[in-house]
Amino acid sequence: RVTSIADRLNVDFALIHKERKKANEVDRMVLVGDVKDRVAILVDDMADTCGTICHAADKLVSAGATKVYAILTHGIFSGPAISRINNAAFEAVVVTNTIPQEEKMKHCPKIQFIDISMILAEAIRRTHNGESVSYLFSHVPL
Repeated sequence: RVTSIADRLNVDFALIHKERKKANEVDRMVLVGDVKDRVAILVDDMADTCGTICHAADKLVSAGATKVYAILTHGIFSGPAISRINNAAFEAVVVTNTIPQEEKMKHCPKIQFIDISMILAEAIRRTHNGESVSYLFSHVPL
C-alpha cells in the first residue's frame, strides 16, 4: 500500500517496522529507508497513548529528518498522550474528526483535525444504495 501511494504522489518513502510483545508496548522499532534532510510524515490508523508515534518521531529525527508530521485516522489520545505530543518533535499531528478533539486541542496546539463528515456521509449513502464505495478512493466529494 505504501509503495502504491508513494508512486501516485511521486515521492520516496521509508517505513518503520515495529514489533510488539503486548498492547501499547513496542518491543523494537527499525527504520527502513532514508529520511536524512527530508520532511517525514508518519501515517497511522490510530494513536492512543502516543508512545509509538513519539518514539517513531524520535527515530526519524535521529536519522536526520528535518521536520516530522503525523497523520492519523483516529486520535484517541488517552493517558499521557497529550503530554507526549507536546514534548515530541512533531510540527503537527493531524487527525480526522471521528473522535471530537476540541478539548484535546486546547491543551495541545500541535493537534489539528480534518473534517471527514462529507466523505463518510457519501460512503454511507453509496452503501445504502448499492453503489461503489471504492469510487471514493479516486473521487473525493467536497
